[in-house]
Amino acid sequence: MGNNRSSALSKDLLDDLKLNTAYSEQELTDWYSSFLKECPDSRISRERFEQIYSKFFPNADATTYAQHVFRSFDTNGDGTLDFREYVVALHLTSSGKIHLKLEWAFSLYDIDGNGTINKAEVLEIVTAIFRMIPPEEQKALPEDENSPGKRTEKLWTFFGKKENDKLTEGEFVEGVKNNIEILRLIQYEKQHGNQ
Repeated sequence: MGNNRSSALSKDLLDDLKLNTAYSEQELTDWYSSFLKECPDSRISRERFEQIYSKFFPNADATTYAQHVFRSFDTNGDGTLDFREYVVALHLTSSGKIHLKLEWAFSLYDIDGNGTINKAEVLEIVTAIFRMIPPEEQKALPEDENSPGKRTEKLWTFFGKKENDKLTEGEFVEGVKNNIEILRLIQYEKQHGNQ
């Protein structure tokens, strides 16, 4: 992709991103210029991504969650995000269709990348989410979901799974689409003022 360090986006990459995202050529070109200013080597390291991500949660520990988000975005597994991975991630998480967002959420929870989610993986992600929830918000959570273990148990029960069962991507996507309660449990929505 980037064997020359020019500030111009290659035609192949531009065509690929226009085809696979909802962004215009002008938006992609502008973002590429900004991306190169922030990341002159055309890549975002995991550490840099964690710094950027943590700015969204200044009063919490978002490091572990950011590591999992980074892993799910680093589709080629090279330990960095290139411009394509960055833009596709933005598209999936902000303007993508619900089905695509849920496929991405599944990849976030599928820590070992084996195509299924087990209860331990759910607990790991839910624990990372809890580190981002301010203590006062944690206290306001319902009794049956006010700790990572309880929330994991509630989620696992919603999916109808036993202790050692596994959850497939199809089950995950359909389960979340069919139950708004599951959607609420797999994520953290920052509280803005009143609830």
